[in-house]
Amino acid sequence: MFHFLALCAVGAEPILSNELKLLGFKPEKRLPGRVFFTSVQSEPEVVSIMRANFYLRTADRIYLVLKEFTADNFDTLYDTVAAVEWQRFFSKDSKITVDKVRTFKSRLSSEHAVQKAVHKGICTALCSAWKMDVLPETGREYTVRIYIEHNRAYLLLDLSGEPLHRRGYRLSGGAAPMQETLAAVLLQCMQWKRKLPLHDAFCGSGTIPIEAVWYAHNIPPGIGRSFAFEHFACYTDKKAQKLIEEERLRGAAGIRTDCVVRVSGSDNDPDAVRLAQTNAERACMLAGKALQRIGRDNRIPRPEFIESDFSDLAAPYPEGVLLSNPPYGDRLGDEADAAALYEKMTAIPQDFQNWRLGFITDKPAFADIFLRSGVTLKKHPIKSGNLDTCLYIYGL
Repeated sequence: MFHFLALCAVGAEPILSNELKLLGFKPEKRLPGRVFFTSVQSEPEVVSIMRANFYLRTADRIYLVLKEFTADNFDTLYDTVAAVEWQRFFSKDSKITVDKVRTFKSRLSSEHAVQKAVHKGICTALCSAWKMDVLPETGREYTVRIYIEHNRAYLLLDLSGEPLHRRGYRLSGGAAPMQETLAAVLLQCMQWKRKLPLHDAFCGSGTIPIEAVWYAHNIPPGIGRSFAFEHFACYTDKKAQKLIEEERLRGAAGIRTDCVVRVSGSDNDPDAVRLAQTNAERACMLAGKALQRIGRDNRIPRPEFIESDFSDLAAPYPEGVLLSNPPYGDRLGDEADAAALYEKMTAIPQDFQNWRLGFITDKPAFADIFLRSGVTLKKHPIKSGNLDTCLYIYGL
């Protein structure tokens, strides 16, 4: 049984835990923005690692927990790190980076000193294993993290490489892009199912509709990309590479093309609409290429994007879900513009009767404005990057 850590948006931990359970993993401990979990005991390590990276929609990054230990002094920290068989993962020219250190209420409080001790311990272990004086570090870069909380240390090896929100289909995110993993979280918060129509009235680069299409058609979020662990020394042999490839083909075989999905988006900016269309085309082409590899020529229907102001929209179906990321007034416009927009948005519940509505914003005034109009919203706090945002839901 192998131990892992998945990072996610703060507030998304229950959703990620549920997703892990559906994949057969066992969530063990939840902390803000983090979920520890274990693998399926009967499957090879590389298969567990592949499945976590390949299928999880709401995780931002996956780590292998190499060690969990008490670290209340630098000698223990250094000795424990140096005792790990790092040569199992790295080649002789690998560049090792300790990219992040976090300490909380611990005796080892200097993050810079902890970073140096961990890096030194790794280099010492590798030099000893390979009978070298100095590591060249001219090759592929790999990252390690360490968290120390209440003197309890977690030594972590990054398995993902590029963050998991980088699905591979978005060439540009526009002025204020939403991360794909956050869009996946919002869809789960709204309890959206493929049978329900879905519309995004402020679609921007199209992230929410595209993630909805991928979810509805069961397209694995890792279908168009690779991961850091695939280059680890222990997984470059033919047996491991075969297992990785088999999982990719299994994921492609699970793509559904027999379902009716009604997903759309709109924006009053024609450039945003064109960008959304381009991103959606690329996303569906990635899925199409995966299908072709298993001998299927099915086409994934593209979400429909139109140029329109939200105030000109009418509900296209008797019921559905409207999920949007309206401008916050931070990177797009100013707070006065945002407040004026929110006042206009209070008409949406009347225009979309019997629809479930969801809006994410970092402005508390949003809920106050809707409350004055007689509409009560449910509040789901989610930390989006450095912004303390909330998803406000009506009709759920």
